[in-house]
Amino acid sequence: DALAVAFGGTKEVREYIERAYNLCSDIGRVARVLAEEGIDGVRKFKISVGNPIRPMLAERLTSAEEILEKLGGVAFIEYKYDGIRIQAHIQDGDVKLFSRRLENITSQFPDVAKNIREAVTARETIIEGEGVAVNPDTGEMLPFQMVSHRRGRKYDVEEIAKELPVVFFAFDVLYVDGVDYTLTPFLKRRETLSKILRETDWVKISMHRIAKTPDEIEKYMSEAVSNGCEGVMCKSIQNDSIYQAGARGFLWIKYKRSYKGELADTLDLVAIGAFYGKGKRAGSYGALLMAAYDDEKDKFYSICKLGSGFTDEDLQKLPEIFKPYIIPHKHARVDTNMEADVWFIPKIVLEVKADEITLSPLHTCGYGIIKKDAGLALRFPRLVNFRTDKSPEQASTIKEVIEMYYSQRKVITEAKEKTIEEA
Repeated sequence: DALAVAFGGTKEVREYIERAYNLCSDIGRVARVLAEEGIDGVRKFKISVGNPIRPMLAERLTSAEEILEKLGGVAFIEYKYDGIRIQAHIQDGDVKLFSRRLENITSQFPDVAKNIREAVTARETIIEGEGVAVNPDTGEMLPFQMVSHRRGRKYDVEEIAKELPVVFFAFDVLYVDGVDYTLTPFLKRRETLSKILRETDWVKISMHRIAKTPDEIEKYMSEAVSNGCEGVMCKSIQNDSIYQAGARGFLWIKYKRSYKGELADTLDLVAIGAFYGKGKRAGSYGALLMAAYDDEKDKFYSICKLGSGFTDEDLQKLPEIFKPYIIPHKHARVDTNMEADVWFIPKIVLEVKADEITLSPLHTCGYGIIKKDAGLALRFPRLVNFRTDKSPEQASTIKEVIEMYYSQRKVITEAKEKTIEEA
């Protein structure tokens, strides 16, 4: 915003600056171009292989009917793999791998870099995909927790790569040999991806199909889940289906498996504080105070206390994990009515499952939006995973929580109506 004001202050100027930043993730570089070349330089800003592009993010919906309506009656559906997102930059045989948080993770996954190098036919390209750990004996896909064991390792990297090999499932291409594909419609990008990638046992193009009915989406969802995936990604194939770097929107929609008595999807929440444990949990934290993200205000609003789902090993490690982030008071970007025993800088993201989203006077997530003097809270929250691949700004937003609340109300209402009708 400061750069936009300094160089004209118009909406158009801001959009050019924002796009340039999303394409390089380096605000210093954008500022230098502005200073040296003015707004024309930013308008002509080009992708640079080796500089990570901020990832496009998906919205979520809980019914196939809603998804088709959002996507114009037809959807490109692909498996939603339970792994880590990887953006691969290839230039003259050199491969760099970046995480969802734009960290260089090449040294942690040298096998993936080697396999991608051998599979790509273009001289320079940027492709995106999911890295999924597999059983080396059976080829069976393993859950996210397994591939996360390879994150952050500095020693025994080659040994762990043999124990937990990773398959790279490519799903998008952003740049090829001097051509920027981020403003190209999705189907054209997929066509280009298939041309520059030779599939191998370790590098594949994501499983996919076109669906025009809710039944087709549901069947493919069941197939994906039975094959070890979280669900499916449903993507637009309309003319405006560009790659929205750094943005979340309905061109991509997550559709994940639903369990009876539970929310249809998990939430990625940020730990903002903790409460001391008692009894068996004495000496550790008994519960964490969790928050959702408001991307408009850039603040975190409390939604639940999380004390279930932790293993004994998890509980022992909690003080060590959060030690670098302890602060003496509530963080300036945190809004909550709760008084935690310990406050954290909002950094650590955890995936949380719950039975229901309820109204609560205690929590500030969505406060006053649905009901005066009430926010939203999770009923029976429990830990699923530590999401080390996500930054706090990539956590579930208040908008998403509100949408999930209304979707849940709709499902409950329909179930009641069906019960009455059958009676």
